Amino acid sequence: MTPLRIALISPKGPLYRHRGGIWRKSLRYQPLTLTTLAALIPADIPHTVQCIDEGIADVPLDLDVDVVGLTVITGTAVRAYALADHFRARGITVVLGGPHVTLIPDDAQPHADAIVVGYAEDTWPQLLHDIVAGTLQRRYTMAPGLSLADRPFPRRDLLPGRHFITNNVFEATRGCVHPCEFCVVPTAWGRKPFLKPVADVVADIRRHGAKKLIFIDLNLIADREHAKTLFTALIPLKLNWYGLATVLLADDLELLELCARSGCRGLLMGLESMSAANLKGSRKGFNSPDNFVRVVERLHAHGIALQGCFVFGLDEDTPDVFLKTAEFAVQAKIDLPRFAVVTPFPNTPLHKRLEAEGRILTRNWELYDAQHVVFQPKHMSVEELQRGIESAWKHAYSLNGIWRRIRQSPAPWPVRIGTNLGYRFYANNLSRFYNCDWIIGRAPSGQDMGYVETSTDAATAEVGS
Repeated sequence: MTPLRIALISPKGPLYRHRGGIWRKSLRYQPLTLTTLAALIPADIPHTVQCIDEGIADVPLDLDVDVVGLTVITGTAVRAYALADHFRARGITVVLGGPHVTLIPDDAQPHADAIVVGYAEDTWPQLLHDIVAGTLQRRYTMAPGLSLADRPFPRRDLLPGRHFITNNVFEATRGCVHPCEFCVVPTAWGRKPFLKPVADVVADIRRHGAKKLIFIDLNLIADREHAKTLFTALIPLKLNWYGLATVLLADDLELLELCARSGCRGLLMGLESMSAANLKGSRKGFNSPDNFVRVVERLHAHGIALQGCFVFGLDEDTPDVFLKTAEFAVQAKIDLPRFAVVTPFPNTPLHKRLEAEGRILTRNWELYDAQHVVFQPKHMSVEELQRGIESAWKHAYSLNGIWRRIRQSPAPWPVRIGTNLGYRFYANNLSRFYNCDWIIGRAPSGQDMGYVETSTDAATAEVGS
């Protein structure tokens, strides 16, 4: 049998496509999606496989393959559809999957020979068998009861490690238990986390020889007992690791102690807002602004630095929210504060609500990247929101702001200084990474709701450029 030639591609939007400068390597870690899909290709199918991450390399438009698989998030959908249309026009079978396809499959279907809805552990191998048999179906949907146990380890060798800050990237869980209004997870995959057996996670870490690593789990403590088992198993490995969790960890001293003993040195947490009303309205009422300082202090006391994330544009936000939030981040000594635009990803409860209220301004998915404003804010203009985020970044990463924040950070001094200077560069060059001209220039004060650019239009334009 002639080997099936497969290319797996992670497309990127314009902001994240590879380029030179500070972002070429320093702040990227190797993603797991492509390498996981490569590992899932059945051994009984003779094949060759290559992985292309557009964040570090161009996608060759003259690829000589039989199958192209593209993983799609909403912000990359326009680019993914353009590439899909190009390769299909060349007679190559194109498969689309990923969060955006799972959120809104009918949007992706016209651009693919087949789409994969949900996680692909079982459907991707079946799809490849069907290609070989000549029985490819249009849609493959994850069946209930998916298990992540006994799966092959990701083929990390298929992406060049030299282009990433690390390829020591792992996952122990997928999903989250919380129903946050803006989050894609409960809409795409429900609220029951998928758990990898801890023994499998540890075996992957040992095999790869990792000592400093990143867990990309959206909420590593989503299942408390699993988290306890994982942290306990990591202690003998003597690791330093970074990951994501919720603020609830700070209230669970037993789990926090285990987390610290397992080698945790930094966590990303979504603090989201300084307004309790915003948090309650977003179904994230377990976050309490009154407790944020305590969260920082408890993490620091356990040697854990905090990357605290805030979103702007929630319905209780007014034009004074930006500097108030940034100054709080400075006073609370958050090691690395981050600020983003709340984004109504398709089919999420937030998107449905804003759509019902007539506040969605565009369905150009390329702008759904947490940096562009794609809806009409309630108490400010689009421009005030877009510009206000810049002011928050610049305040938090002023030299004075950095110094006030990092003096008590538990991170080593080279890490404190390096990461903060990296974000300071970003804060002072935001106009290079995004702008809001697309709407400000068309609709003064953001009042013209009539402009809607379809993803198909944008994709066609991009192919033509």
